[in-house]
Amino acid sequence: MSFSTYKSISAVAKEFQIKVIRDNFIVEREFSISEVFRTELDLIFSEGVFDNSEIAICENIIYPILKEVWKTYRHNFLIWSHQTLSYDDKLSGVPDYILAKRSPLGTVVFDKPYFVLVEAKKESDFSEGWGQCLAEMVAVQRINEEPEQSIFGIVSNGAMWQFGKLRGDSFTQNKLFYTIQELERLFGAVNYVFQQCELQLN
Repeated sequence: MSFSTYKSISAVAKEFQIKVIRDNFIVEREFSISEVFRTELDLIFSEGVFDNSEIAICENIIYPILKEVWKTYRHNFLIWSHQTLSYDDKLSGVPDYILAKRSPLGTVVFDKPYFVLVEAKKESDFSEGWGQCLAEMVAVQRINEEPEQSIFGIVSNGAMWQFGKLRGDSFTQNKLFYTIQELERLFGAVNYVFQQCELQLN
């Protein structure tokens, strides 16, 4: 089995006995967005092909936003793209992006702890994306061997971004969704997640 076998939050919750809560946990942290980034994003939306596939969404929208925030935290973290993650036969696969601790051995070493899992979905129905993402979060929680550490998940189709948090046996899905149309708020949410990961690392 792989992460993509799980088609909903419910399927993961039942199998791994996870309590599901819907509440707002994101506390937006202001982030200064450069004019260069704004110009590039506007160019993609007006002239580029950005939503014809999940790969296009990843490359043109999701990764640029993650990278822009990551720059502030790059001394502690690396963003891994399409890196195999495996805990056991049930919990294995390839998340779109993983935020992981920067290894003292350099940028070629995929080192735990892992903190954020990101899944891109072309569909407007996020159910399958969250099933896959939550399964990845469970795998990371077990690999890290720190059940009381918060693991974050993001599912996005580029235009809409949803956030979740797994801690212990409880998964909290943020009730408020974020959109690319409110760029400052979206960056504030992503910045909050990175900030929380840094606090846990320290």
